Formats: sequence, structure tokens, C-alpha cells
Amino acid sequence: MTALDWQAVSLTLKLGLYSTLILLLLATPLAWWLARRHSWLSSVIQAVVALPLVLPPTVLGFYLLMWLGPSGFVGATLESLGLDHLAFSFEGILVASVIYSLPFAVQPLVESFRQLPQGQLEAAATLGAGWWRRFWTLVIPASQGGFLVAATLSFAHTLGEFGVILMLGGSIPGETQVLSILIYDHTEAMNYDAAGNLALGLLVFSFTVLLAVYSLQKRTLGGATYAKG
Repeated sequence: MTALDWQAVSLTLKLGLYSTLILLLLATPLAWWLARRHSWLSSVIQAVVALPLVLPPTVLGFYLLMWLGPSGFVGATLESLGLDHLAFSFEGILVASVIYSLPFAVQPLVESFRQLPQGQLEAAATLGAGWWRRFWTLVIPASQGGFLVAATLSFAHTLGEFGVILMLGGSIPGETQVLSILIYDHTEAMNYDAAGNLALGLLVFSFTVLLAVYSLQKRTLGGATYAKG
């Protein structure tokens, strides 16, 4: 592997880690709200969250480019404040990655929260445990399988993102050229050996991570898991 390949590997892992951490922080309260609400508003929010599952990545990438670029509302606002717009930057593809992988974090948590024994939460409330304490001592331990699946799917999905990253970030080494983009660049240059090695490494790594996590979950939790992709 060349220095450019290792640079893309490092950037991909960095993007996956950052995206997963942000997704868990955002998805947890959102999934908790969706799991406990059954209204037209919750249905609308669920549909919005799930859009990346059916929307072509290039369409999402196009709209993000329009919003985050220099001519977009977000990009123009940032520039008016003396900051850089987010198109063709690591920060930009991080935003895109979080939005694109959001359903992979939210939906497993919603399913996990819906299966919680409400009697335990109500009993803890009658004993004087506040909401925050109930959440940390009861909800999170009982939902660890959902968090495990959400984190794994979010991270694995980020590794394979292509269309939305290409549209918003292009292919800038060290900035936006993640593994999926570099594989495309190698293929376009007819450097099939390099593309094949990177593709095989990404395939083996992704499969190994998913197999290890699902095997661990089945052995230790025995609960139902959610996966879509």
C-alpha cells in the first residue's frame, strides 16, 4: 500500500469514528422520543429520518452541496461570519455522513426502547428515581444490544459511503478522499490491482466487524437485532 492509500484508510476510520459518536449522541434522545410517541408528528419525523434509506446518495449529496456550499444558506452564513463554507472539506463530509447514516443509528434504538419493560421504569419512578437516573441505570443497560447494533451499523455504513461523499467532498487527498473514493479513483485510472486490494480489505474488515458484534450480541444478550442495508 502507498502513502496515499494509508492516508485514505486513516481518514476513513476518523470519519467513521467521529460520525458514530455524533450519531449516538443525536440518535439517543431522538429515538427515545420516537419510541414513546404515536402521533402524526412522530410519523413525519420517522419518515424524514428514514429518507436516506430510499433517497439516491447523489440526490442527498446534491442538496447538501447546495446548502453547505458558498452559495447555500449555511455556507453563505458561515462565510458572512468569517468562516469557511463546508463544501469540499472534512467537516462537510462529516455532516453528510451523520445525515446519511442517521437511520442506521435511530431505528435500532427505537426498536430497543420499545421493548423496555415499562413496569420497571414506573416502579423506579414511584421510588423517587428521577428521569436522568432511570435512564442511566435502567434504560441504557437494558438497551445495550440496541446501542451495540446502532454503533456498529453506523460505523460500517460510514466506511462504505460514496455518492454523498463524492458530491459534497470530491476527492481531495487527506481531506475528503476516503477509501470508497480512492477505490473509484484507482479504478478510473485502470489501476485495478490497487483498487482490488483496497476493496478486498474493506470487505474483510466490514464483514469481520459485523460478524464479531452480531455473534457477541447473540451469545450475551440473546435479543432481537435490527439491521437494514
